[in-house]
Amino acid sequence: MGLKYTEIMEEIKIRLAEGSLHAGDKLPSVRQLSDDFSCSKNTVIKAYEELEKEHYIYSIPKSGFYVMKEFQYKASEHDVIDFLSAGPDKNVMPYKDFQHCMNEAIEQYKGELFTYSDQQGLYSLRVQLSKYLRNLQVFTQPERIVITSGSQQALHLLISMPFPNGKNNILIEQPTYFGFLESISLQSAKALAIDLTMEGIDLERLEYIFRNNDIKFFYVIPRFHNPLGHSYTNKEKMKIVELAEKYDVYIVEDDFLGDLDLNTKSDPFYSFDPSGRVIYIKSFSKVFLPGLRVAAVVLPTFLINTFLRYKFSLDFNSSALSQGALEVYMKSGMFNKHLNKIKHVYKRKMDILQESCELLLPDHTQFTKPTSGFYLSVILPEHITAKQVVLLLNEKNVFVDDAIRMFLPEYKKENLLRLSISQVEENQIKAGVEQLAECIALINNRKNRVSPSNFLRF
Repeated sequence: MGLKYTEIMEEIKIRLAEGSLHAGDKLPSVRQLSDDFSCSKNTVIKAYEELEKEHYIYSIPKSGFYVMKEFQYKASEHDVIDFLSAGPDKNVMPYKDFQHCMNEAIEQYKGELFTYSDQQGLYSLRVQLSKYLRNLQVFTQPERIVITSGSQQALHLLISMPFPNGKNNILIEQPTYFGFLESISLQSAKALAIDLTMEGIDLERLEYIFRNNDIKFFYVIPRFHNPLGHSYTNKEKMKIVELAEKYDVYIVEDDFLGDLDLNTKSDPFYSFDPSGRVIYIKSFSKVFLPGLRVAAVVLPTFLINTFLRYKFSLDFNSSALSQGALEVYMKSGMFNKHLNKIKHVYKRKMDILQESCELLLPDHTQFTKPTSGFYLSVILPEHITAKQVVLLLNEKNVFVDDAIRMFLPEYKKENLLRLSISQVEENQIKAGVEQLAECIALINNRKNRVSPSNFLRF
């Protein structure tokens, strides 16, 4: 019987991933599969029995085998290799330090905790943030900073509110952050797109879009892009800001991983036009605690009242306790100490991931090469879909992300995987890439095993 039965199992799982098999579908007869795979009927029966044990299929006596109405992989709690999760590394989170800061904040801000606090955010926190942002080459006053309940809230508000240029369309990179696409979709906003690769964007194409398409703002991730890991050069940032000024377009800069940049000469878009053309967003969810739900938005003075009015309609003000605790944490110097530590943790993980991809991924499989950050993307051969690979890897308790949800429908690519290094254990990275390489090779070789014209015909 050998391993022939496993080939049949993998083929059926791939068909489930492709969507050519659906819940309730009847599978080919044992006789048909034994002919297709040139194997004994016992081999096919063994394959079906194993699939039944794994709850992919079920049998009906004297009728045949059928696809389960619901099938899903259930990973064990141990030996999981997690390239999917994008929160901060749990092993380097300063829980005890921050617990102390929470207690301090409760003592210090008793009054604010039991009433509605400053709608723009605690002034004392905004003072600390204005000092901290200087390290990121964002020079601003506390009066221009608004605290939001995470960067997602800020993005949602900016989509919905009117801008002084009176324009309506939003330009995005493709691919881009899924949460932003969701907000666009839910608000029925009009989005246009420009292709992004590790070489950047076509600046001539960008100028054409700015000139001809009524662009309200251009949403950009300046450093360690989600999902590619791309970072713009200072020269590119300067040119894009010049074009935005020329065509009265705003730039919304989501610098959520800027703290991890080891290149001290890398500047944000904001530094090339601090007067108000660039709206700068700084989240603390990726480098600190996602549950804190605190982000800072640097706005031009003439947009603050409108922004606050829209924010008021959502939640009045962001959590005073979270703001107070973050202020205590930053003021104490513990935040900078934490950042210095995690910069090197994530850099080391990213280096290991790239070395593993270089060594192990098969021919015709490409990968992006970010200098740091959380994300690296794998570009699969055209005939292999990310969905197929995700499904097979899930079975092995290796989790990666299908990046198809990070595209507008008309731009979607089905062969892009996103790998995040933030929560995977260092010593698991190479093993995870080995599994990825094996799955790609398996799908690649299946064409030589089975004729698609014969297999699974109903």
